[in-house]
Amino acid sequence: MNDSLKIALVQTHLIWESPEQNLKQLEEKITPINDGVDVIVLPEMLTSGFTMNAEVVAESMDGPSVQWLKFMAKKKNTAITGSLVIKEGGQYYNRLIFSEPSGKISTYDKKHTFTLAGEDKVYTAGKEKVIIKYKDWSICPLICYDLRFPVWARNVEDYDLLLYVANWPKPRISAWDALLKARAIENMSYCVGVNRIGLDGTNHEYPGHSGVYDALGNRLDDLKPNTEGIAVITLQKNHLNKYRNKLGFLKDRDGFNLKD
Repeated sequence: MNDSLKIALVQTHLIWESPEQNLKQLEEKITPINDGVDVIVLPEMLTSGFTMNAEVVAESMDGPSVQWLKFMAKKKNTAITGSLVIKEGGQYYNRLIFSEPSGKISTYDKKHTFTLAGEDKVYTAGKEKVIIKYKDWSICPLICYDLRFPVWARNVEDYDLLLYVANWPKPRISAWDALLKARAIENMSYCVGVNRIGLDGTNHEYPGHSGVYDALGNRLDDLKPNTEGIAVITLQKNHLNKYRNKLGFLKDRDGFNLKD
């Protein structure tokens, strides 16, 4: 049993619509991360920033960015995750890739496309919630705007870690902070959010505020806003078991059915 999970959050700027440059700079940041990390988390649309020009940066699942994730996961002997613009079946997806060192790939397509930016007009929304089993941990991966929809994130699967990758802008960053903490508390789960920093090609500013929260809503990392950095935090199963057994909140959760 793996009672602990060591996770690295990579808070970084992204170069607008430049996959090759982004992969190069991300490799430079990932390479020095110490051995023993189980999961490295990168931002949403890690090769491009949050672009609606999908046709400019889109790749297939056999493309260079997925191959890079697989290569780096094997090289670092760790899972690596973040989202990419993927074209499949003539449609574009904002797709999270979870690449394991074994070469196994898991994917999640963003359910809630961001209508305020017109994402719904460019990208096809996902329909499936995904639970990834990795090193005896159950991980629920979600993307940015999904954070505003607690029913989609509701912990009916007894997952251990809720994970968000994002390009969440500065004007609404207080909501990001509050909702990450709320998702951890209401789901009695660890909650991790990785947000980018810097300006994108449309002059939207992103302040970071990446964070790790435990099941009681306590923040565990020390990443600073508006600053590039990497935080490595060890999550503990005994923390979840202690408070789930003591408080019993998940046992009292409401039942519900989701409809499109």
